[in-house]
Amino acid sequence: MTDTVSRPPTTTATGVDGVRAAAVLVTAIAQCVVGGLGGSGRAGEPIGVVSAAFSTPIVPAPGAFAIWGLIYLGVLVVAVRQALPSQWARPEHRATGWWLVGAAVANAGWIVLFSQRLVGWAEVAIVALLVCLAAVLARLAPGERGPAPVADRWTLHGPLALYAGWVSVATVVGTAATGRWTGLPGDGAVAVVLALVVLLVTGLVAAVVANAAPAPVAYAAGGLWALGGIVVAGRGTAVTVAAVVAAVLVVAAVARRLRGAEEPLAVSFG
Repeated sequence: MTDTVSRPPTTTATGVDGVRAAAVLVTAIAQCVVGGLGGSGRAGEPIGVVSAAFSTPIVPAPGAFAIWGLIYLGVLVVAVRQALPSQWARPEHRATGWWLVGAAVANAGWIVLFSQRLVGWAEVAIVALLVCLAAVLARLAPGERGPAPVADRWTLHGPLALYAGWVSVATVVGTAATGRWTGLPGDGAVAVVLALVVLLVTGLVAAVVANAAPAPVAYAAGGLWALGGIVVAGRGTAVTVAAVVAAVLVVAAVARRLRGAEEPLAVSFG
């Protein structure tokens, strides 16, 4: 994971490139299979059942989780394209490949752990997933390289930004479930106040990331889908208003980015 987009690329593919490409493809397929098994309850309890058992004011409506189908499709598109021999030596894939492997392992681990009601350990896994995706976005950030090619926007930046946007909010939802798992209240005044604080902080952080990340619209779409799911769940007026405010912060950041009023943060890895 030492190669970065900012370093001059080696145009000749190596055996290490082939191993990395194969690892990304295999783990991408594996996480999709595990996701299908975990979501259906064929391996452990269904994710929805466990989530309901540790419900909090910020759990999205069940329909919001349908986005995983699109996320998994995007992950497969990314994995298949980078596995083409002509893509092996590209600096974008060298900079992000092993982080994508880490993300796949963390996601599969989260599903397995959560379906077994090991909620605390599952939270560790989803935080690891978020860290891996954050590293990927940082390594794909435009910096001084200018806009990405159209093919990269649709088959690399976009799918991974959507994934990261959803996971940004899902991690917070998981943190709330972990609190419930440890004995914190899942309803009442204390739970609502904590939910409000968490949602507003999440909106602020997501807005900052949307202003800096590649494919800001895709990142925002993932986060807004999750926040919209919280609104649809209708866990109280205060929570709904906080989720809407968080969504407005994200939309405003993306609008400003698209207007060019503020340059994206340049990220360099030497």
